[in-house]
Amino acid sequence: WMRLPNFRAVGDNLKDRFDGASRVMVSNSDRVRTSSNAISSNSASSNSVHGPRREGLPRRHRYNFQLKPYNPEHKPPGLKDLVYLEPSPPFCEKNPKLGILGTHGRQCNDTSIGVDGCDLMCCGRGYKTQEVIVIERCA
Repeated sequence: WMRLPNFRAVGDNLKDRFDGASRVMVSNSDRVRTSSNAISSNSASSNSVHGPRREGLPRRHRYNFQLKPYNPEHKPPGLKDLVYLEPSPPFCEKNPKLGILGTHGRQCNDTSIGVDGCDLMCCGRGYKTQEVIVIERCA
């Protein structure tokens, strides 16, 4: 029987790929052309990752375009690399058009380095700390 890796291993792998994701842009200016100057076939066999490959030509995939690094100094993404076309919108400020509520006025955890931590949630704006002392009777 084949087994799936445990959930933690899958999550760690995805997190590593997310942290190493690179911004790309679509380039269709260097399409592969056949000798009759027509764009090559879009059949599954001609664009398959496992299909035959003509030597010296860049690997083509199903949609006949290539992803190139947004920053020309970076290396092109590999087959298993996580990529993105546009950066995420800023979530610190309110943006009703995108449904972003912003982080102003939210409670944060001064001692946490996670997403609930004040440093991350307050986006470098600074924050006010408030100490609350609660006195309760023993039952």
